[in-house]
Amino acid sequence: MEPERRKTKKYTFKSLKVEELRKIGSFIIDQDKFCSKYGRLLYLLRTKMEEGILSTLIHFYDSLYHCFIFSDYQLLPTLEEYSSIIGLPITGRIPFTGLEQDPKPCEIAKSTHLRKGEIEKNMVTEGGLPGSPAEFLIEKALTLSQERKEEDFEVVFALLVNGLFLFPNINNFVDINAIKIFMKKNHVPTLLGDTYYSSKKFLWKGNGYLLYSFFIQVVHISSS
Repeated sequence: MEPERRKTKKYTFKSLKVEELRKIGSFIIDQDKFCSKYGRLLYLLRTKMEEGILSTLIHFYDSLYHCFIFSDYQLLPTLEEYSSIIGLPITGRIPFTGLEQDPKPCEIAKSTHLRKGEIEKNMVTEGGLPGSPAEFLIEKALTLSQERKEEDFEVVFALLVNGLFLFPNINNFVDINAIKIFMKKNHVPTLLGDTYYSSKKFLWKGNGYLLYSFFIQVVHISSS
């Protein structure tokens, strides 16, 4: 009689290149002021995860009860938890639903300190979604830093982190959904929703990509 084979699941984590974002973030002059406005983005970018820790910790997550289960306690992702991790408040604004109309270039310009003409020129479509290539935003952020336009630089950098780190979708591309979330200024519910969506869709199936918001919760566990 053959021994019973152990069932294993394969999880694939979206690999993000954050080195360039870390480098750009180092140009921020007043990092405390930046964090008070945009949260602990710099801390999250600098966090180095040991290879394999995500794959190991994911096996402690119970997709039925939506929490990490350890031998002597359970850890449940909550709005308050995520608010503490990323250093942003839970606002009374309506969170991102995905049903919003795409903002006009003039509206994006007002929120990002970019010129309307720049946005129109660099708005392209990737994967069926409009958005802006990261290359344009990176070049713009570096130019603003060199010109010592600190406030404008920080806004563009925060948008980059939102599109490439917190809410990544298409590689090297900040899509319109990430822009909408940035403009709404209520990130916490969306991050938590992404985590639950990720666990339901992929952990139950045992294969596929885990949304990167899951990384944020794992960062908190591994640093506790």
